[in-house]
Amino acid sequence: MERVEAALFTDGGNDAVVRLPGRRFPGVLIQGDSLHILRSDLADARDSAGLLLAGLDALLARYADALQEHEIPRPY
Repeated sequence: MERVEAALFTDGGNDAVVRLPGRRFPGVLIQGDSLHILRSDLADARDSAGLLLAGLDALLARYADALQEHEIPRPY
């Protein structure tokens, strides 16, 4: 492990803005537990988005079938 001094631009909370030596721009330091929470939130959103997409696909298929049955061209 290498120890370096970093410039701290915000308080040292769960998402501190720091600049490491040799870097032009600062970055965000995310604590491990906070990173895990973000990952879990994204996984939940992905599952929800998948259900929403499946519902919209079914609705779009029903719409397309209805148009086809009545010989109406799709607007897309």
